[in-house]
Amino acid sequence: MKIRNRNIIRLVARIVAWINRCLYATCRLRVIESVPHSSPYAPTNGEMFIYCNWHDGILNSMFCGKPLTMSALTSRHADGEYVAVVMDAIGILPIRGSNNHGGATAAKQLMSAASKFHVTITTDGPRGPRRVVKPGIVFLASQTGRRILPVACSGSNAWHPRGRWTDMVVPLPFSTAYVLGGVPMSVPPNLSKEELAPYRDALQRQMDELQERIDAIAAGREAEPALTLAKAA
Repeated sequence: MKIRNRNIIRLVARIVAWINRCLYATCRLRVIESVPHSSPYAPTNGEMFIYCNWHDGILNSMFCGKPLTMSALTSRHADGEYVAVVMDAIGILPIRGSNNHGGATAAKQLMSAASKFHVTITTDGPRGPRRVVKPGIVFLASQTGRRILPVACSGSNAWHPRGRWTDMVVPLPFSTAYVLGGVPMSVPPNLSKEELAPYRDALQRQMDELQERIDAIAAGREAEPALTLAKAA
């Protein structure tokens, strides 16, 4: 049964935000920067980034700290309404749109937001294909001049509820939740669709390598690097 009453949706979403705050308060939060001053949870010396994330890591990104001056793209379908209200409840500016619905409007809003906010995009989106970078984030970087910062999330002991295509990372109480930021990637301005392709491929490789690394750290197969924020602000 789908809930269509906006007041009920907002109430449910705020309850979900509160539950997640309580869950993450029990966890050990590890935010790892590959480059200083690139975390969304601390000042970045004035630079605004486009954070590239996988959809299954959205909870860690939202609740491992308090994102500062952040906007984020969320879809226009029914589930996106819940996500948008949760974002608003924790201080993230939601921008509604997707490849299929409201894409042009969302692109304009993202370009406008990038002048004042960080932007987070779950590049594989809620419909997948899972962990495949779509070209929209590279296009946005080319149009705005903002660097893309790849992000990967994992957990030492996490639940992965099965969805239509994604295995969301939900840390279990008293486990460790990880967010790993990569090295920012610059994209030249005003590239054509064909010229964007090599940068999309390069971002895909970075995201794959970053995810493999943070999964190894979460599993104890690799030591945590020194450049770590012990707990996000």
